Amino acid sequence: MAKKISFLKGYFASLIEPKFVPTALKVAVVVGSILFIINHGRALLQGNMGSDRWISAGITYLVPYFVNIHGQYISVHRHK
Repeated sequence: MAKKISFLKGYFASLIEPKFVPTALKVAVVVGSILFIINHGRALLQGNMGSDRWISAGITYLVPYFVNIHGQYISVHRHK
């Protein structure tokens, strides 16, 4: 259990790790934009973007960021 908690603490700390952030931001912008267009493009063009939809759009960019950071963290963690 302590090992899992340590791993999670390390992952959450890595969300702002300077060596991981630049790549994660690039991935979030590219993948997030593609997902935004797929999931919200029509609503944006039709002017139907309510507050709930904007929250969902924000999450659309956060998920690729978190996944990329996780991948980078796992890669470094496994090589220790």
